[in-house]
Amino acid sequence: MPTEFALSDRLRAEQLAVLRTQVAAAQIARGPALAFGLEAVDSHLADHGLDGAGLHEIAAASSTLNDDAAATLFTAGIAARFAEGHGSTILWALTRFDLYAPGLEQVGLAPAKILYAQGRKDADVLAMAEDGLRDGSLACVVAEVKAPDQTATRRLQLAASDGKTPMLLYRRHRARDRCPLDQPSSAMTRWRVGSAPSTRLPYAGVGRERWLIELVRQRNGNPFSLEVEACDDTGRLALPAAARDRTAPPERAAARVRAFHQAA
Repeated sequence: MPTEFALSDRLRAEQLAVLRTQVAAAQIARGPALAFGLEAVDSHLADHGLDGAGLHEIAAASSTLNDDAAATLFTAGIAARFAEGHGSTILWALTRFDLYAPGLEQVGLAPAKILYAQGRKDADVLAMAEDGLRDGSLACVVAEVKAPDQTATRRLQLAASDGKTPMLLYRRHRARDRCPLDQPSSAMTRWRVGSAPSTRLPYAGVGRERWLIELVRQRNGNPFSLEVEACDDTGRLALPAAARDRTAPPERAAARVRAFHQAA
């Protein structure tokens, strides 16, 4: 009996060693993760960032122009940071060229970094995106489509893995009463982005934009939502001041206590 137990333990140890080797190889094949640089975001992500060889989907919270712009700039900011890390070109494929170049540049994606490709229909855009992913020389591929099915997203995920290139799929709204993320997908992460009231200023004017970002689904992780300040000129998000430190200063807290007692 002792000999049988010893043999069983040795087999378990060998199987565990093989499993660890396979997991390590899979992590290397998937490529490095791109962190957001915000603990409030990265701590909720399974890889503490976005898989550099995977498919990630983004959709606007609604079909309004404000939400569409927020989702587009969120996508551009991620692409800009992938380009920063790889030092190469972004492929942006779409059916209708309605991008505002100065807006993209404000989130770190300069015109010199983007190679645009325009197709007549979604199938053309998806084909160009897949070719770009398999080429392996691009920093990131972005594609704008309306209704890719699960087979299409599976192909993009496989192409991203083969080319070790991140894929950002922006699902545009088809109708006002349907969310693009309702459809099944093989994406590693799925994000919904909407605009929020901007930062208040002590004088008349518009402060820095704020977005509500929601991770609707991710592999091996849970969903979450967070209000953030829009991307800066390097594509990086920030937390609103109130979210950085929710504790009121002692003098403000004391003033509130005095006001409460006076009112009582």
